[in-house]
Amino acid sequence: MARSALRRLLPHPLLTLLLTLVWILLQPGFSAGMAVVGLILGILVPVLTAPWWPDRPRRVRLLPLLGYVFLVIWDIAVANVQVAWIVLTKSNAAMRPAWVVIPLDLRQPEAIAVLMGTITLTPGTVSADLSESGRFLLVHALDAPDPDGVRDDIKHRYERRLREIFE
Repeated sequence: MARSALRRLLPHPLLTLLLTLVWILLQPGFSAGMAVVGLILGILVPVLTAPWWPDRPRRVRLLPLLGYVFLVIWDIAVANVQVAWIVLTKSNAAMRPAWVVIPLDLRQPEAIAVLMGTITLTPGTVSADLSESGRFLLVHALDAPDPDGVRDDIKHRYERRLREIFE
């Protein structure tokens, strides 16, 4: 009974936490009232949008998720430097842009969305399309002399970890 009421109040607890934190970070200063407003929004938005959410992931392993967040932040920082170096030192003729098709082992829509977001957030790569079957992801890489290496890197570095988190 209490568990059912808690589930109705917090249909997506991680989303509630994320919305609250984003609200707090977007404010120019911190106050308790502003944090309460963020918490209210963090509770109301998932409750009001719950009917449109197909299924929530059965489980999300938080410790691997935390490691994944730090990995992505590190990769974004490194990719910023790499892309700056490429832009400053390579001519357009020397660049090797490539379209890379990545076969996906992920099945959870949330995990695929996180993978696509990770690729797009990382400078030098963009998630361009997801096949209708959800089994292939099309990625554009700014400079990929070895497109198979890009595919293998994304599968090993991100997809494998997302499987640990969501499946």
